[in-house]
Amino acid sequence: MNIFEDIRQSFRQGNSLHRLIYINVGLFLAVQIVRIVYFLLNAADQFPGFISWLAIPSNLQTLASRPWTLITYMFLHVDFIHILFNMLWLYWFGRIFVEDLGLKKLVSIYILGGLAGGVLYVAFYNLFPVFEPVVSESIALGASASVMAIVIAAAFYRPERRLHLIFIGPVQIIIVAIVMFILTSLVDFTTNTGGKIAHIGGALTGFIFTYYYRRGKDITRGFDRLMDRIALFFKPGRPKKMKVTHRRPADDHQYNSQKAEEQKEIDAILDKISKGGYDSLTAQEKERLFKMGNRN
Repeated sequence: MNIFEDIRQSFRQGNSLHRLIYINVGLFLAVQIVRIVYFLLNAADQFPGFISWLAIPSNLQTLASRPWTLITYMFLHVDFIHILFNMLWLYWFGRIFVEDLGLKKLVSIYILGGLAGGVLYVAFYNLFPVFEPVVSESIALGASASVMAIVIAAAFYRPERRLHLIFIGPVQIIIVAIVMFILTSLVDFTTNTGGKIAHIGGALTGFIFTYYYRRGKDITRGFDRLMDRIALFFKPGRPKKMKVTHRRPADDHQYNSQKAEEQKEIDAILDKISKGGYDSLTAQEKERLFKMGNRN
């Protein structure tokens, strides 16, 4: 087994936290290879143009022509220090997040935090006059907004949890998160302003999610189901899609009762995925989830 097969197996067998880190690191390495190629071709001045196709632009017309950048920007890094600290924070707080809230929520909050950060960044740059000179050319990239969402969500879900910091000792996680947010998002706001605005969007996502989740309302439930269906679609060995016809029950009461039972069954399967991952399902549960997903 060569190194690429080792990496592929590790990616497939790892959990969602590991996969998020692998995707970020993998894209970083791919970007560095492209950067080297441009350098060798004596075309280093064209490298920023390549990055602009993956980073989110503040210009609305450019964003409309590159909608995928709302997703790609949150996995994109160019500088080593940038990705190093983002991945360290993602790993440290991601483990805490998963312990309390599960793997499925980690992916949802990562993506939703990144989306919120990107949207807030674009909104600020188009609303406030201070950005008029740069709005046509500004771009944002990096996982910081997504990571901030995870940090804030983990901290506010169990604010009494203590972290043991080197040279300091035990400190409440909520204090660590707030200090991190202030230092990276509010201090010297005139530097890396776009990134700091995105951080605020991510932090708001993590806080709002936790605020409602602690009160019994899961605002990410619909997004979780969307992610489950996407993951199921790309899952190797998934059942082949079959055309199935269904006969509606005789009356509305019977129909509603049947739908309620089906919903209860799929909720139980999704809860099992959130706790143990897709691979924890039995073959029958996987097939049932796939068939019910096609019917909804």
